[in-house]
Amino acid sequence: MRSPFSLPRIRTIAAAVVLTALSSGCSEQSPTALRGFRPADANGDRSTPQFEFSTIDAPGSRLTSAQGINADGVVSGWYVDLQGRTHGFMLAEGVLTTINYPGADNTDVRGIGPDGTLVGTHWNIGEEAAAFHGFKRSPTGEFSTVRFEGHLYEIPQRILPDGTILGCRHDHDLMASMRGITISPTDGASEIDTFASMNNGATPSGKRTIGLYTNMMTNLSEAYVMENETFTALKFPGSTTTAGWDVNPRGDIVGVYGNASGAHGWIRPAGGEFTTIDVPIAGTTASRVFGINARGDLVGNYANGGKTRGFVARRVH
Repeated sequence: MRSPFSLPRIRTIAAAVVLTALSSGCSEQSPTALRGFRPADANGDRSTPQFEFSTIDAPGSRLTSAQGINADGVVSGWYVDLQGRTHGFMLAEGVLTTINYPGADNTDVRGIGPDGTLVGTHWNIGEEAAAFHGFKRSPTGEFSTVRFEGHLYEIPQRILPDGTILGCRHDHDLMASMRGITISPTDGASEIDTFASMNNGATPSGKRTIGLYTNMMTNLSEAYVMENETFTALKFPGSTTTAGWDVNPRGDIVGVYGNASGAHGWIRPAGGEFTTIDVPIAGTTASRVFGINARGDLVGNYANGGKTRGFVARRVH
């Protein structure tokens, strides 16, 4: 799979998939009915989160991964079809819409803004492994290029309400030349001077940013939080690797950590402690959290029965 930092790449690519819908919507994986929260409602107790999980399994796919979720509960992500080709998607009110960048062999969708603006990458057969080209798609379907001048490639990961884009830029590799970037419509483009880093999310004010980098002392992946440009490394207790993937307006942060038992999602509410997020379905061997919205709903993927599927975890407490 060509999407870095999440799953191994698959190089076999074939014919396009057109607009599609989930054959059965998001199948409920919890026996408890969803409570009557509106997506933008705040939750009372932030320190002891509880969730109800639904699966996202794009029809005709070998792998599905949810990457972002906005305050209205619209989900962004990507899937790999049976021929090994990657497609972006947007899931709204149970309908999954495939997103393909015009003329590209492969597309992934990562972040989604409050108005439905999408950001992601596209690439073609025969390009080098590091070749990711950034794009933005408007709510009405128009595509535009996202570029970080002076470097070959960029990965837009998240888009904020004011149109600021976060992600990384790189050249012929995804390590030594990779740096976390911010592209603001008013303040221009900037980057951080942290090895193999990627800015993956920020609060609307931009004062808190979450991301990942490689610690050069240990050569292991760690998460980081930047508060008003002050960099602090984060590591899930007892983990071997930690990645930070998103933060919501309250300052709740989420990501993925690895230990001897595999990959696990995590959440750390603002002012709270780390909590593991494992999809509660028998036979699940890995869980990853990539996105969080204003009310604390999560998205990511999980491996079960030899297949990786996306999920939405609606916060109920």
